[in-house]
Amino acid sequence: MKDAANPTIYLKDYTPPSWLVEDVHLTFRLSPKATRVVSRVRFVPNAAVSDRSFFLEGEELSLIWARIDGQEVTPDITPQGLSCDVPEGPFTWEAEVEISPATNTALEGLYMSNGMYSTQCEAQGFRKITYYPDRPDVMAPFTVRIESDLPVLLSNGNKGDTGEGFAEWHDPWPKPAYLFALVAGELVNLPGDFTTRSGNKVELNIWVRPGDEDKCDFALEALKKSMVWDEEVYGREYDLDIFNIVAVDDFNMGAMENKGLNIFNSSAVLANARTATDANFERIEAIIAHEYFHNWTGNRITCRDWFQLCLKEGLTVFRDAQFTADMRSEPVKRISDVLDLRGRQFREDGGPLAHPVRPESFQEINNFYTATVYEKGAEVIGMLKRLVGDDAYARALDLYFDRHDGQACTIEDWLKVFQDATGRDLSQFKRWYSQAGTPKVVMSEAWQGDQFSVTLKQVLPATPGQSDKKPQVIPFAIGLLDRTGQEVVPTTLLELVEEEQTFTFNGLEARPVASPLRGFSAPVILERETSKADQVFLLAHDTDPFNRWEAGRQLAKSALMEMIGNGAPPDADYLDALRQLVTDDTLDPAFRALCMGLPSEDDLAQSFADMGRTPDPQAIWEGREVMRAAMAEVLSSDLMPLYDRHLVRAPYRPDAEQSGKRSLNNALLSLITRRDGGAVAQGQFADAGNMTQQMGALSALLANDLGSLELASFAEQWAHERLVMDKWFMIQVAHARPDLAAQVADALTQRPDFAMTNPNRFRAVFGALAMNQAGFHHDSGAGYRLMADWLIKLDPVNPQTTARMCSAFQTWRRYDADRQGMIRDELLRISALKGLSRDTGEMVGRILGD
Repeated sequence: MKDAANPTIYLKDYTPPSWLVEDVHLTFRLSPKATRVVSRVRFVPNAAVSDRSFFLEGEELSLIWARIDGQEVTPDITPQGLSCDVPEGPFTWEAEVEISPATNTALEGLYMSNGMYSTQCEAQGFRKITYYPDRPDVMAPFTVRIESDLPVLLSNGNKGDTGEGFAEWHDPWPKPAYLFALVAGELVNLPGDFTTRSGNKVELNIWVRPGDEDKCDFALEALKKSMVWDEEVYGREYDLDIFNIVAVDDFNMGAMENKGLNIFNSSAVLANARTATDANFERIEAIIAHEYFHNWTGNRITCRDWFQLCLKEGLTVFRDAQFTADMRSEPVKRISDVLDLRGRQFREDGGPLAHPVRPESFQEINNFYTATVYEKGAEVIGMLKRLVGDDAYARALDLYFDRHDGQACTIEDWLKVFQDATGRDLSQFKRWYSQAGTPKVVMSEAWQGDQFSVTLKQVLPATPGQSDKKPQVIPFAIGLLDRTGQEVVPTTLLELVEEEQTFTFNGLEARPVASPLRGFSAPVILERETSKADQVFLLAHDTDPFNRWEAGRQLAKSALMEMIGNGAPPDADYLDALRQLVTDDTLDPAFRALCMGLPSEDDLAQSFADMGRTPDPQAIWEGREVMRAAMAEVLSSDLMPLYDRHLVRAPYRPDAEQSGKRSLNNALLSLITRRDGGAVAQGQFADAGNMTQQMGALSALLANDLGSLELASFAEQWAHERLVMDKWFMIQVAHARPDLAAQVADALTQRPDFAMTNPNRFRAVFGALAMNQAGFHHDSGAGYRLMADWLIKLDPVNPQTTARMCSAFQTWRRYDADRQGMIRDELLRISALKGLSRDTGEMVGRILGD
C-alpha cells in the first residue's frame, strides 16, 4: 500500500543529526485541554556533519511563539514539524506550544487517564509535546518544571525545588526525548528504599490511584530483587537518588523504562492474591525487571536509530528471561518462552509480516515493536552467549558498558565488542540480524561400527523482499543417550555454519538415541525422521528437560494430526507415556502441567499448511476436544488423588513452588470437570482463596459448557475491580464454542463497562477472539466481520492498538478460498477507511502483500 504522504524510511539512508543538544529546560503549565509547554534548548552544531539545516519534529501542536537567542522568529510549520534559519554556531531555542491532553486518545505524548496526566514518548511521542529533534541519537540532560494544583507532580531524574503548585526535576544523565516522562495526579505511594553495593541509598516508590494501595507490595519487592540481581549478575548499579514506578490504566504497552520514572500499564503492577493469578504475578515480576534492566541496556546505552531497536529490547528481554529463570524454574521458563516464540514469532516469520530482527525499512516504527524484534532478538543474544561461553559473554558485556556508556549505538557496535573481547569473527553471525524467516534444520543420522554421525542441513525460507539467503551460524546443542537413559555423550554444542555439515561421534558401544537441539539452542524448526518408540523413550528418559517436554509435544502433535486428518483414534502409546509422566511426583508440578498442554489450534493449522494441506479450524477444534476427553479417560483413576495431593493449604505465596502445584491442579481440574459434571470445579470456585484457583475453576467450567452461575457470581463480586473484570471479559470469549465466539464477543461490547478507549479492555475481548481460532475462523465469517467493524471504529481513536490487532488476519492465506475471500474483503474494507492512520495502513498493506 504505497502512500506518498507516509514515505518509507530506510536504514541505508541514515544521516547523523545536524545539531546536537547540550541541555533541555521544559516548563509544563498543566490544563486538561490547554496545557502550555515552554521549552528552552541549547543547540550546538554537530562537527561530524557539514549540513546545518534546522528541523524540529512536532505534531498536533499549536505554536504560541518561538525565539532564537531571545529574538522572536517565525518558523515554517508543516504537519510534521518546523524549520527555521539559525545561526552558524551554538544558540538557544525557546518556544511555547499548547496541547490538549484530555482529547489525546492515541495515548502518545502527554495524555490523560482517569484524571491523571501521563506520557508515552517511545517511539515518537515527544513530538506531540513540543518541537524537538525527536530521534534517539540526540541525547541531553533534562530539567523539568511542572506547574499544577495536583498533589503529585513527577518527572525523570532527581528531585529539585518544590513549592505550592509546582515541582522541579533534574535528570543529569543524557537521554533521548523518547525517555522523557511526566505524571501528575491524585496518587498515593508505597514507599521503600534500596542501598546499592556502593552504599548509595535510593528512594523507591510505587505510585497508584487511591484504593490500589493493597496491590503494590509484590511490585516493590520485585523491584528490589531486580536491583540486587543486576548488581550480582551484570555488575550494574542504579545511578539516581530515586526510582519511581507509576501504574496507569490507559496504556498501549506493558510498561516504559523512562529514566527514573517507569510508567506501567496497571495490569503490570497491581497484584494481590485475591485479584491476580500466579501468571499475573510472574508477568509483573518479569516486566518490573525488564524495565529496570533497561536503565543500562536502553537508557545509559541506547539505540542510534529505530532500526536498532533490537539492540536495547532483545538484550533486555534476554536479561529478564535470565532473571526469571533464576527466580523460578529454568526449564519451565525456557519451555514457556519457546511456546511464546513459536506461537507468535514463528507465525510472524512465516507470513506477510516477516521482517529481520533489524528491519531495513518502515513507514511507522510503532509497527515494529514485534515478537521478532523482542523475542527473536533475545534468542540471538542467547545464541551469541552459547557460542562464546559464559566467561567471554561476561567480559564482552563489561566492555560494552565501559566503551559505550552515554552513547547511542548500533548492532555493529554491539558485535564489535564481542569480536574485540573474544577474537571471534562474527560477520556470518550478523546474518541473524539481517535475514528474516525461521531457518529449518533437516537432521539425518547414520550408525556404522562404533561411529554415530549426524548430518545437519539448513534451509532458509524466502520472505517478503528476501529470497537469496546465505547460511547462518546455528548453535546446535545435542546429547546422546543409551537405551537405559544414561548419557553416553553429554550436551555438546555443534556449530552449523555451512549449508550442510556432518558431525561424527566415535567410540560408542551401541547405537545411541539422539537428543537434538537441547534447550532449544537456536530459534529454528527441526525436521527429523524419528520413530514413535524413540519419542516415547525421550519423553520417559531424556536428561534435558526441554527435550523431554518436546518429545511429548511431538507425540501429541503427531497423534492429533492423524486424528484430524485421517480419522485415527487417540494414540494409546502417547496417552500411556503421558500418564506415566503426569503421575511421577519426582517431577516439578509446573513441568508436568506444561506437558499436559496440547499443541494450539494455530500450531496445528500451520502444521497442516506446511504439509500442503488446507487446515480446517472446526476439525482441529474437535480433534483437540476428543484428545482431551481421551486424556481424562486414561487418567481417570489418577485425577482426584493427584489433585488432592497437590492442593496448597498453606497461606498463599506466588512463588515457584506453590505456583507449580496450582498450575498442575488446574490442568487436572479441566479433565476432572469432563467427568464429574463440574462438581469439583464448582467447589473450588466457591472455596477459592485466591484468583488462580477461582479463575482455574471458572475456566474448567466454561470449557465444558458449564459455569453460567459462577460467571454471574464472578461479575458481581469483582465489578469494582477493572483488571479482574478484564479477565472476566477475556475468559468468556476464549472458551466460547466456535459457532458462538463472535456472538459472545459482540454481546460483551454492548455492555456499559466495555470501553474501546482502554487498550486492556479492548484486547481482553478481541485478543481473545483472535486466539479462539475455530471461533475467529468460523465459516460464517462473523468473527472476521466483527473484528473489522471494531478496528474501523478504533483506528481514529487509537491507531497503535488498531494496527497491532490487525495481526489477527496475518495467516489468512493458509485457509480455504472462501475464508481467504472473506478476510480479504474485510482487509480491503479497513484499507478503504477515509483518514486511515499510518499505523494501520502499513499493517493492512503488508498483510495483503501490497
